[in-house]
Amino acid sequence: MRFLLFLSEVTIPLIIFYIVAFGILQKVKVYESFIVGAEDGLKTVVKILPTLIGLMVGVGILRGSGFLDMLGKYLGKITDPLGFPAPLVPLAFVRMFSSSAATGLALDIFKEYGTDSHIGFIASLMLSCTETIFYTMSVYFMTAKITKTRHTLFGALLSTLAGIAISVVLVHYCFVGG
Repeated sequence: MRFLLFLSEVTIPLIIFYIVAFGILQKVKVYESFIVGAEDGLKTVVKILPTLIGLMVGVGILRGSGFLDMLGKYLGKITDPLGFPAPLVPLAFVRMFSSSAATGLALDIFKEYGTDSHIGFIASLMLSCTETIFYTMSVYFMTAKITKTRHTLFGALLSTLAGIAISVVLVHYCFVGG
């Protein structure tokens, strides 16, 4: 266990050292390259800022209006028999738009049900097994100027559904069958 702790503490510094050393060996101006990359990154942030603000405001409105609670109440009637508790429906919905809003909802779930509860475990695994689909698509496709996303949304929704399903199955196995 000590070795793993040591390894986790030195991994990032070693990677940074490796990149710098490799750049020096390749006769690359490392600091200047870093500055150019940071400048490009800042330009990207400025480009995507309106999208980020729009997503955050939209999720805030949905959460504050009570729509997510209503969604959980009605869809929970369908998902409860499948093993997916109704309080997690809003979390699954919000996760597709905003990671930080989903984290806030997960913390609310942890406060109400506990982190070691059946619902708490599913929420934790679900956040690990899913992605912020609409955020990721809007940011990356906008930045790359891609207008025809083809089958990306369908594939992303399918993989999110698979992540949610495997979260439920794994937690059910650990609580009931394990």
